[in-house]
Amino acid sequence: MNIEKITKIFAVLPKGIMQGVLVVALVLSAFFIGSLKTKVDFYEKGGQALGAINPSPATQPQAPAQPTISLDQIKKVFKQNVIKFGDENKKVLLVEIGDPSCPFCHVAAGKNGELNKQMGDRFKLVADGGTYVAPVPEMKKLIDSGKASFAYIYYPGHGNGEMATKALYCASEKGKFWEVHDLLMSNAGYDLSNNKVKNDKTKSVDLADFLKPAVDPTEMKSCLDSGKYDARLQDDMKLATSLGVQGTPGFFVNATNFSGAYSYKDMESAVTAALK
Repeated sequence: MNIEKITKIFAVLPKGIMQGVLVVALVLSAFFIGSLKTKVDFYEKGGQALGAINPSPATQPQAPAQPTISLDQIKKVFKQNVIKFGDENKKVLLVEIGDPSCPFCHVAAGKNGELNKQMGDRFKLVADGGTYVAPVPEMKKLIDSGKASFAYIYYPGHGNGEMATKALYCASEKGKFWEVHDLLMSNAGYDLSNNKVKNDKTKSVDLADFLKPAVDPTEMKSCLDSGKYDARLQDDMKLATSLGVQGTPGFFVNATNFSGAYSYKDMESAVTAALK
């Protein structure tokens, strides 16, 4: 129907009916404008419904999540074939369930300040004038000081992290886990995992070249291409599921579960209690 015909229809409508039609038209216009703004905001944040993939702690109860996991279950993690530093005999046992492609895992890693800012003031790092203390660097301090053991378990919280996780396995072989971890958790690493490599095995050379500052790229590519860690992804996922994990990041401080990108400030009391 063209504009001329629509105009003629409005001209013959009684005044009251025409006003009603105009009101409906205005309501519908507001709805579509609001929908368009929502869509624009959605794509400005990378085209991912982040809250659906992994709810921010801002929408979660600020308390350890259920189900309850026993300390014995956490100790058993350190007897599994996972990336780990230390054993089950430390007073503080730290477990991270993560995905290198997960935005909130990057938030918790504290190596991608730009992404932290994009997530809002709640997650702005202290170094950038905010109040958020990324938990992973604080955990590493505890590991390096000999006060804690740490285990890393993969879970597909965002869906593009398989190749990057296998790079972490390969790096761990060479004692380079943290060096590769920090590169992957940078802004460039986030882009590489989510927009270029994803889970594509044919992109191993791109991933290996990116990690060149930390590891020999030829050795990394060979390790990635070998397929030796393909099954381990599934093993990690089963282990994470047994701990009640349904998204990433997930953290345990001994048996206390912190589901989401909590600030270390929220975890610190659990660490302090364990060290007594």
